[in-house]
Amino acid sequence: MRIPLPIISTTSPSCSSDSHPGGRSALTCRFRCGDACFHEAPNPTANPYVGDVIAGALSRRSVMRAAAVVTAAAAAAGTAGIAGAQPAAAATASGTHKPSGRPARGLRFSPVAPNTADAVTVPDGYRQNVVVRWGEPILRGAPAFDPENQTAAAQAGQFGYNNDFLALLPLPGERHRQILVANHEYTDEVLMFRGYDAANPTRQQVEVAWAAHGLAAVVVEGDRKTGHLVAVPRHPLNRRVTATTEFRITGPAAGSELLRTSADPTGTKVLGTLNNCSGGTTPWGTTLHGEENFNQYFANAGRATDKRYGIGTGATERKWERFDKRFDVAQEPNEPHRFGYVVEFDPYDPTSTPRKHTALGRFKHEGATVRLTDDGRPVVYSGDDERFDYFYKFVGSKRVKHGTSRAAREHNLSLLDEGTLYVARLTGDSPAIEIDGTGKLPADGEFDGSGEWIALATATADGAVSHVDGMTAEEVFVFTRLAGDKVGATKMDRPEDIEPNPHTGKVYVALTNNTNRGVGANAPADEANPRGANKHGHVLELTERWNRADSRKFAWTLFLVAGDPDDPATYFAGFPKDDVSPISCPDNVAFDLYGNLWISTDGAQLGFHDGLFGVATKGPRRGELKQFLTMPIGAETCGPIVQDRRVLVSVQHPGEVNGASVEKPASVWPDGAGKIVRPAVVAVWRADGEDIGV
Repeated sequence: MRIPLPIISTTSPSCSSDSHPGGRSALTCRFRCGDACFHEAPNPTANPYVGDVIAGALSRRSVMRAAAVVTAAAAAAGTAGIAGAQPAAAATASGTHKPSGRPARGLRFSPVAPNTADAVTVPDGYRQNVVVRWGEPILRGAPAFDPENQTAAAQAGQFGYNNDFLALLPLPGERHRQILVANHEYTDEVLMFRGYDAANPTRQQVEVAWAAHGLAAVVVEGDRKTGHLVAVPRHPLNRRVTATTEFRITGPAAGSELLRTSADPTGTKVLGTLNNCSGGTTPWGTTLHGEENFNQYFANAGRATDKRYGIGTGATERKWERFDKRFDVAQEPNEPHRFGYVVEFDPYDPTSTPRKHTALGRFKHEGATVRLTDDGRPVVYSGDDERFDYFYKFVGSKRVKHGTSRAAREHNLSLLDEGTLYVARLTGDSPAIEIDGTGKLPADGEFDGSGEWIALATATADGAVSHVDGMTAEEVFVFTRLAGDKVGATKMDRPEDIEPNPHTGKVYVALTNNTNRGVGANAPADEANPRGANKHGHVLELTERWNRADSRKFAWTLFLVAGDPDDPATYFAGFPKDDVSPISCPDNVAFDLYGNLWISTDGAQLGFHDGLFGVATKGPRRGELKQFLTMPIGAETCGPIVQDRRVLVSVQHPGEVNGASVEKPASVWPDGAGKIVRPAVVAVWRADGEDIGV
């Protein structure tokens, strides 16, 4: 039986006031995304919405009957097909099916009750430890953390702030050790510096913040009998990448006039990476990191292209433009064009220069996850985390070379510079009249349909070609949002993490929320985004045609419509709603060894803290969702990694609550009263040392 929701005020410390959309506090809106939800949505276009492009009142049965004909015709004429859609036969008239058997392997744990505790709460029979905190020294010579006397030099050798995406990579030759790679998305200066004056930050505070952004690589060592994990300081592979580290710009836009600045007239080098949110790992042993809300760091913009990316016309929250002119668009108009890319990082070579791949497009990348085609070419999925924006796929043209030779490694580091960038357009299969914005299932029992990947531009070793009328290839790769506008991509409810299931090949898209959906003159509900004022979000499941990663067509279905299971607008892949945990605002996703989807949340709007959830994606208990852990006050769940005997999560921005400061903390996690609140990485394992959820 499902644990009922607690009766909790929506003004509890972890929840925002109603004036802050998407479940975020004013503090989160200020420091993470530059109050994006309070500005007009950057996408003003009138692209066709899913409900508008449905021709006639087609029933699901008639569409499925036509599928074979359409698929056959598509081979010759390129028409859209819907082969691979989930059948509706398993659903009853109420949209649910009766479960049978035990919970899916990997999900056999007692779900955690929703709560507002200032702690990481885990299931009965499980244990946890903090792996590494903000400020812990990881490089040789780095001093111990002293929050009252923090310097940029010290921070550059210490674990950064607000860890988000996590990756764990093998470390051959060192038993029980792995390389942990983490994003450091952004800084909460008011929670970092005593007496912080937001109107007048000091140079030292700004430089510490620069050093606290970026990436970290740190070797970690596990206890062979438990999941306990600790950082190994001063290991030669440990590394920090900050807002002042040199990066190489690669791909079709490298060297473009659009990327040249007074400090870099070549348009091929840039200092730093900002607002790295989620990411991914590659089959060739590197990590990918998505630059998300980069717009908030740049001041004094005024061009239409800047507005489309949400770059403001006045001063920034952090006032970095006072200390480095590159953050002042009036002085360096091209500097913002050098952010918003997917970064590739080689954790096995601490001397390597990280790369920004322009071929994957410029937008607010939530992450970048990789799947290989049948012939070994990389395909990268990425969402643009903005209300009414799009999600994308890059299909590489070169194959992965196997092995660890220098030649193979150099070849593989170039794989994301050549290929075609696509954006998604979705079509629903239900009559528009059945999509009324309430989340009520249409007559066929599912929100589903077909889709296509629309080519935007292709990059080759000899140059690049645009597929968008009126835009050059360089413009497509630098102003990718505008290219999506022109080709009529489908506006979505904040596409965040996108990951292919390694067991089935199906691709899952987390759509966090969009409280503006259907409000006023904003885009109405459609079958892919079926709720107006959508504050809880949903998860989309894509099936590429013939299950080929490089296919131009796909079928889609809404796998999960989040919220309180007692709300008739929610949906859990047809699983009975009295047997699932409540969930709100899906953000990052991952998979376990059994193909279950694990979902972390950001900004839950049900009166309790964010958490991590596991849900079965196949079998008789498909859609059974169970909460595995919860966050401390003000924190978001990020970067989940689910191994056989260990789960890792980033506890990001604990204590990030309206009115909080160093002097008046809202949370005492992780070190207790009297200590400064610190973002950190947490490991969770079974007390008996056995596998997770079995």
